Amino acid sequence: MADELSPSQVAARVGTTTRTVQRWIATGRLPARRVGGRWRVAFDAFDASVESGEVAPEPRSTIRRLFVANRGEIAARIQRTADALGMLTFVPGSDPTPAVDLLDGAAVVAAALEVGADALHAGYGFLAENADFAAAVEAAGIRWVGPPADAIRAMGDKAAARRLAASLSVPTVPGYDGDDQSDGAFRSAAERLRLPLIVKPSSGGGGKGMHVVRDIDRLLDALAAARREATAAFGDDRLILERLLEGPRHVEVQVLFDAHGEGIHLGERDCSLQRRHQKILEETPSPAVDPALRSRMGRWALQLAGAVGYRSAGTCEFLLDDAGNVYFLEMNTRLQVEHPVTELVTGRDLVADQLRIAGGASLVEIGATQPAADRATRTDGHAVEVRLYAEDAEDGFLPATGTVALLRWPSGAGIRVDAGIERGSEVGPRFDPMLAKVVAHGRDRAEAFERLRSALDDTVVLGLTTNLRFLRWLVREPAVLEGQARIDTLDRIWPPDDWADRTA
Repeated sequence: MADELSPSQVAARVGTTTRTVQRWIATGRLPARRVGGRWRVAFDAFDASVESGEVAPEPRSTIRRLFVANRGEIAARIQRTADALGMLTFVPGSDPTPAVDLLDGAAVVAAALEVGADALHAGYGFLAENADFAAAVEAAGIRWVGPPADAIRAMGDKAAARRLAASLSVPTVPGYDGDDQSDGAFRSAAERLRLPLIVKPSSGGGGKGMHVVRDIDRLLDALAAARREATAAFGDDRLILERLLEGPRHVEVQVLFDAHGEGIHLGERDCSLQRRHQKILEETPSPAVDPALRSRMGRWALQLAGAVGYRSAGTCEFLLDDAGNVYFLEMNTRLQVEHPVTELVTGRDLVADQLRIAGGASLVEIGATQPAADRATRTDGHAVEVRLYAEDAEDGFLPATGTVALLRWPSGAGIRVDAGIERGSEVGPRFDPMLAKVVAHGRDRAEAFERLRSALDDTVVLGLTTNLRFLRWLVREPAVLEGQARIDTLDRIWPPDDWADRTA
């Protein structure tokens, strides 16, 4: 009928996806009726939903030319959304944009100015969490798609972030984050905290420079090694000391803030399955988080981000122990690798949100509300992601190199693949070995894992060693399927005793 709209027509008017509109209809946010097996939305119902804020028009970003200071799958991911928003995108090393050293901030800014970019998205890794780089981008008159430099700086200092959390009554792991960096100060703190302990660099992340101490006589050696590694990796030899939690869960909360100080959280992701402090499988919702805990962790994440004047997408990470205690760990001031699982459950495009916020839009204008996010985490199913790496899981997860000779990605209901390779791609030793992310969404956790298993079985990557066989094993393991994974689970179950027989 002429006085009604289809979901795709609603999506075009609002500036979102048809799938998001279908979610609005399914959850009752947007009244609709069935006509011959198809949904139809009356004009007056659409107008009323917009006026009430349940369905908010999403204005086009004022960004026109976007420079993506990254490579691989995340560069392709950002470009996909930017293209959909009508932006002209420039990715170093892809025609017609020349390659540039992505760790050379001055060279990156110069390259962005050369192509006339009015905004820059750094993705993750490289310079994405470098406060000086963010400041340099903005000083050059280019919009920085991310949080303010001061917020990056505040949260990038783990010692300062711990102290901020304490000032907000957000629990942290017992530890030492003082200015006195002498061996004596750490020794005194260690005796007070009791073993086992973990030494960490105050700056950086990714597990670099971290050392577990189970013998007090080994503390000084651990401090010396951590200082050397922290200086080499981050240019900062400051350390913190924390009590080592044995086998906790690693759960993080996604936040989204506009430039006006308004923020929401989009639920949590469980990232407990890791190797060498690097995540392998992520899912949302966490099997360990109930609505009360989700609300509490979300409130803490919003407090922490709000206290540093946050803007854009970010993630607050927590550790959960088996006694029910929750501890703030750190904040990642960028888009996370595992953001797709949150997108599949909430129906949001976090890259689009980042770009629109950088363009000046408020959360209200992009239709991001806490009630909508809360409804999604309750009703919109489950999503799980695994990372496909060029590495040999059967030889200590050593990185691998080679040329992609044959490639086949899975497809089907609920399946998404974010990839940075194609047939003929050369995978070398210079960059992170992650090749792609395979993600599955289902009505519940069981269906999501069932779809992921089938997707991995359908995936083919030949020409170099990958962890594909390991991932197929992982998503069938009882500890994983039962939601019992902890950060040390892989250390205990991999490789299985009968692995040689299974692969003979």
